[in-house]
Amino acid sequence: MISNDLSKIYTSRFSELIKYRQEVWKVLCKKYFQQYVPESSVVLELGTGWGEFINNIKAAKKLAMDLNPETKQHLNENVSFFHQDCSDKWEISKSYLDVIFTSNFLEHLPDKEKIEKTIEQAYESLKSGGIIICLGPNIKFLPGTYWDFWDHYVPITESSIKEVLELKGFSIKLCLPKFLPYSMSRGIKPPLFFVNLYLKFPLAWKFFGKQFLVIASKPT
Repeated sequence: MISNDLSKIYTSRFSELIKYRQEVWKVLCKKYFQQYVPESSVVLELGTGWGEFINNIKAAKKLAMDLNPETKQHLNENVSFFHQDCSDKWEISKSYLDVIFTSNFLEHLPDKEKIEKTIEQAYESLKSGGIIICLGPNIKFLPGTYWDFWDHYVPITESSIKEVLELKGFSIKLCLPKFLPYSMSRGIKPPLFFVNLYLKFPLAWKFFGKQFLVIASKPT
């Protein structure tokens, strides 16, 4: 998908939700994801979108990668932006990153080969012991609505992303088939209080979770 299309899709899908999404991700980062990201670390958000994660996570160095040129204008000043196809060779030094985070992104790549090449680049860029955090819609629990978005190309489950990560050399640290509810681009927008409460009760994830969470590390 060309950059111009990406800009149109994001504007159409999220322009009315910018403030809400930033506030939700502020809670998600503080109450959950920060535990995996030491504040001394170098972090890359892969498929950054409008920077909801990378703007709100605390880290010593923050990087963002996206094919959409408009991403840059949504990033804080302390975030370095890489405008490129993630399946091409990354303009990031080998063994430089401590953490790579990607959310609702891999399913937007055009085919599995692109996903494999992206994961290979991630492996090269991570330090030994570094981790990759993958969050995304689980087609297991969204067999029809998964395809309601025109730019969803590759069906992914927690098992399939776990398998490809292992094939590319990663060790799996956490594999949850159900974590967050599905989408903030459509449907209800719960108050931030409920987002905070939801994260405290993993039992609720089994009933409402539609997105997988897989965390893997590069062996030392």
